[in-house]
Amino acid sequence: MTVLVTRPGKDGEALCHLLQQRHIQSLHHPLIEFKQGRDSEKLISALAQCDIVIAVSQHAVTWAWEVLQQHDHTFPPHLNYIAIGDRTAQFLQQHQLKNVISPKISDSEHLLDLPALKLVKNKRILILRGNGGRELIHQTLTQRGAQVEYNEIYHRVSLPIPPLNTWAQWKAQGVSHLVITSGEQLAFFMSQVPKSYLLWVTQLILYVPSQRIYQQAEQIGFSHIINTGSAANLVLLDYLSKTFFTGPNHD
Repeated sequence: MTVLVTRPGKDGEALCHLLQQRHIQSLHHPLIEFKQGRDSEKLISALAQCDIVIAVSQHAVTWAWEVLQQHDHTFPPHLNYIAIGDRTAQFLQQHQLKNVISPKISDSEHLLDLPALKLVKNKRILILRGNGGRELIHQTLTQRGAQVEYNEIYHRVSLPIPPLNTWAQWKAQGVSHLVITSGEQLAFFMSQVPKSYLLWVTQLILYVPSQRIYQQAEQIGFSHIINTGSAANLVLLDYLSKTFFTGPNHD
């Protein structure tokens, strides 16, 4: 049995390394790469004019910090910072920010349930994100009377999967488990699947980090889906280890 890890960059590499330490075979094939976003030059002025900053991912924090450092700036400490997940919150806290909060479950719906985002009329909110995504947050906070602005601080670029021979190799290498950590990546992955491999792919045990992506996978046709409730590597590792050593327990 082999795990196909699609999460990008160092996080994907780190998960494969952790799996190797547990004697679980894995393959790393990132579906996207990251580049600096089109709004990076607007970041400093945007931070100076907002009350609340929402970081949608650790990549948003990493790229924002890089831009700030290029201009000898830091994150303004007086602002309220909200992160979608614990990992993103940790990235913010590494920059000496104490007022960082995050929901227990890492998705837009639970973030919007935070008390800090209930009464936001006339508040100026900046959402740090990549190219697209998290429209529900913008729409809901706008309806609550906030002035909401996106800052596309990084840009995701899809990495096409080479046809046929790649899929044949994965099948021959015994890929049985699949890790996909965003709905966008799941949709892109499925757009790359040749028809002759569609049945095989949808029979893989799929690991996703939220109920929303779980439902998306169900609609696509996956029959073995595990919702880990988080995209953190240690959480994914725990679920994968349990599956490999005790058998799958599908949510």
